Amino acid sequence: MPLVFDRYKSDVDAALRASLSSGISPVYEMLRYSMGWVDVSGKPTFATEGKALRPTLCLLACEAAGGARADAIPAAAALELIHDFSLIHDEIQDRDETRRHRPTLWTVWGEAKALVAGNVLRIVADMALWGYSGRRNGLAVAALMTQAYLEMIEGQYLDMRYEGRSDITLDDYMSMISRKTGALIRCSLVAGATIGFRSPAAVEAFEASGRAFGMVFQVRDDYLGVWGDEAATGKPVGADIRRKKNAFPFVYSISRASAKDRDALLEIYGQPEVDDGDVTAALGIMERLGAKEEAQALAKLHSDRAVAALDEVDMLPEARRDIEDIAHFLLVRDR
Repeated sequence: MPLVFDRYKSDVDAALRASLSSGISPVYEMLRYSMGWVDVSGKPTFATEGKALRPTLCLLACEAAGGARADAIPAAAALELIHDFSLIHDEIQDRDETRRHRPTLWTVWGEAKALVAGNVLRIVADMALWGYSGRRNGLAVAALMTQAYLEMIEGQYLDMRYEGRSDITLDDYMSMISRKTGALIRCSLVAGATIGFRSPAAVEAFEASGRAFGMVFQVRDDYLGVWGDEAATGKPVGADIRRKKNAFPFVYSISRASAKDRDALLEIYGQPEVDDGDVTAALGIMERLGAKEEAQALAKLHSDRAVAALDEVDMLPEARRDIEDIAHFLLVRDR
């Protein structure tokens, strides 16, 4: 990963651990497990943690906009906590049994307790923002995050609503991911730039960049959901086909398929269970229609837009290189 992720890691980690350190309820042990800090028995572990993309973008935007890193740490922590809250609930909805090569929360403690744990994390994220009470732009930052959280959940609802449907267009898909994934990533850059006290024009530029970053992330995620390396992703090739998800490869293929290929894909996705043979057949159709290349081309388009959106923003060369490095990383990441 780009070095910028290491630059902020210790600050973000300290803020996250502090936010979950004071709770005495056993639910906090579940949350520390979800964050990757302990195993199921509560013992410290060295499990793989997340990339912390959202807090990294927030802190980078704040510094690039001329602000002090310390001022953006509460917002950065809140963004990561909200992201983890969404993962806990998504895993239940999607029936995912592993995350980062470990059992997911609901498979260990059950759905009901995992739902409660996710709800607790959602409130803890709000509490992380209390440090902005009475401070300049504090209300604006809280409003930005609340709107982003709402859009994220609306996007998740649309994703679930689209499951099993064959009439979802590419425009429907792009609108959905701009909410489900894009809202929080966009908010990360806008919140950081807002805390950095830059001009409205600069904040708008970071917003445009964040919108493009969200598209890169999700389109690449959908690519990995079909063609990712199991050793890196922890999921088998064709995982999203087995789950019959209306991800980019399927939506694109349906929009370009002949009547014969369309019927074949719909038959596969209409079955109660998708077996290995079905996955192979679906992969063959998607690859013949160019879905693999188109997904990467679309991700590249938005990666370029994420960088270009900041062309007119006056920032240090180091910050611009960091933006370029993150854009490239999101385009080629393997997990």
